[in-house]
Amino acid sequence: MSLPEAFKERLERIVPHERFDAILKTFDAPKQVTFRVNPLKTTPAELEAELAREAIPFERVGWGALEGVYRIDPSDKLRLTQTKGFYAGHFYIQNLSSMVAPVLLAPEPEETVLDLAAAPGGKTLILAGMMENTGWLSAVEPSRERFFRLCDNLKNQGVTNAHTYMTDGRSVGKKCPLMFDRILLDAPCSSEARFKTFDEKSTSFWSIHKVKETSKLQRRLLLSAFDALKPGGKLLYSTCSFSPEENESPLQHLLERHGSHLKTLPLILPIDNVQ
Repeated sequence: MSLPEAFKERLERIVPHERFDAILKTFDAPKQVTFRVNPLKTTPAELEAELAREAIPFERVGWGALEGVYRIDPSDKLRLTQTKGFYAGHFYIQNLSSMVAPVLLAPEPEETVLDLAAAPGGKTLILAGMMENTGWLSAVEPSRERFFRLCDNLKNQGVTNAHTYMTDGRSVGKKCPLMFDRILLDAPCSSEARFKTFDEKSTSFWSIHKVKETSKLQRRLLLSAFDALKPGGKLLYSTCSFSPEENESPLQHLLERHGSHLKTLPLILPIDNVQ
C-alpha cells in the first residue's frame, strides 16, 4: 500500500526539500513501543526492577525533562501488557511524540489546568503527574466511548485531581471564562503524522476536504481555549498533522482575533538526542 498521492504532493510542498525523502521513509517504519513511568504510583528505579524481574529488556530514552521513559522491542509488547505493573498502572504505553506537549506546557502543583481534547488520556496523565495530583485538572472529551476510556485510564493510573466532562470543547470558553492557568489543546486532526504504508486504515479517512473541515473545528476550539485562559496564563496548541490548515491557520485566526492580548513564546524541546 502507498500513501495518497494528494497527500504526498502536499507534503513535498510543506516540508524542507532536503528532508522530504527521509520524512517519507518514516511512514514505512514499524511502530516503536515506548512507555513511561507513572510517578503517582512508582519510581523509575522501582519500575526498572519490575522489568528486570519480568526479564523484559528495555532501553532508557534520554529525556532531560521527563524521567522514566523507555523503549522495548515490539516482540516484547505482549509480555509487557501482561505484567502486574501494567494492570496496577505503574506505567503507561505511549508514543514519544505524545509526551512532548504536556512537558512543554509544564504545569505546576496547585494550578488550574485544562486538557481540552483529553481522550484517551495519555497527556492528561502526564499533566496530573507533573501537578503531583494537586490543584484542579479539567479533562474534556465529547465522544461517549472515548470519554469512558479516558475515565478508566485516569482511575487506573491513580489520578485524583482530575475532573472529567463529557462535553463539546467549543463550549468550554463560555462556561468557564478566565479560569485556567494553563491549557493544553492537542486538537482533533487528520492524523497525517500517524499514516503508515502497511496500515490501510491509517489513511482511509483522509482527504483534503477532511483537512479543511477539521481546520474549522480547530479554530473554534482554539478560540474557546483562549476564552477559558486566565490573564497571564499559558496555552499550548498541538496536532499530529503536517497541514498548514491545521497548524498555522488556526493560530493565525486566533492572533487576528485576539493578537493584542496574546504573546507568542518560543518553544525549546526538552529532549536530549532522542532517536
